[in-house]
Amino acid sequence: MKRPKPTATALLQGTLDVLILKALALEGLHGLGISRRIEQISSGTFQVKPGSLFPALHRMEEAGWLSSSWGESENNRRAKFYQLTPTGRRQLQDETEQWVRISSAMAQALETS
Repeated sequence: MKRPKPTATALLQGTLDVLILKALALEGLHGLGISRRIEQISSGTFQVKPGSLFPALHRMEEAGWLSSSWGESENNRRAKFYQLTPTGRRQLQDETEQWVRISSAMAQALETS
C-alpha cells in the first residue's frame, strides 16, 4: 500500500536555524513574517509552527546571531522584529557552506548503485 505524501516536510536537525537566518538576510521581520518567508523560499516545503520558531529565535538571539526590537506589524499590531547581526551573517555563510557540502555528499551517496 502506498503511503500518502505529507504536505509539509519535517525539518531536519539544524535546518531551522539556517532557514531563519536566510529568511532574515534581506530585511528584519516579525515572527509570522519569518514563518511566511521560510514557506516562500522553500516553495511551501517547510512550514514552521510557532512552537518551533519562537524558541529558536530566542536561542539565536542569545547566541548573538539576531537582535530584536519592538515595532508595528502590517496590521498595526505590536510585534517583535528580528534582524541579523554581523555574527548572524557570518553564521549564515558558514551554515550555507556546510549545507552545500552535506547536500552534495547526500546526492552523490543516493546516486551510487
